[in-house]
Amino acid sequence: MANKTGSKAAKKPESERDIFCVVSDAFRCFAQHSSVLLGSAWAFCAAALVILVWLITGPAFHFSDTWQLIINTATTVVTFLMVFLIQNTQNRDAKAMHLKLDELIRAIKGARNQLVDLEELSDDELKKLEEQFRRLRKQSENTRTHSNGQPVKSR
Repeated sequence: MANKTGSKAAKKPESERDIFCVVSDAFRCFAQHSSVLLGSAWAFCAAALVILVWLITGPAFHFSDTWQLIINTATTVVTFLMVFLIQNTQNRDAKAMHLKLDELIRAIKGARNQLVDLEELSDDELKKLEEQFRRLRKQSENTRTHSNGQPVKSR
């Protein structure tokens, strides 16, 4: 059911969607597929093979500055591009996790709905909330009891 409502906007005809939406959706799909492919053992093996080939060709190029520049440039470009792919994937995963947790908070009776959208709070507000939870944890540790009703000694 969640997929039906979430994909309504994506199912709009292309003529109704602006270029930003189209590019954003295309990048999202590209980033998801790339993260699966580039996060695999095969991608690591391919990267290790490239380094091995580069090392083997060193003597043929007399370990020149150009030979070193090739690997430095290649790794810099790949790293630069990977930062954006990784960040996009992590942002989406974090947002999905927040939404799932928000739904659990909303669905559980007695849960504080103020905890929904915690990521929007300031650092000071988060610090106050953290201190509140620390006090609650200490309180619960002090009032723990055995199943027979006898209090458990706190450490």
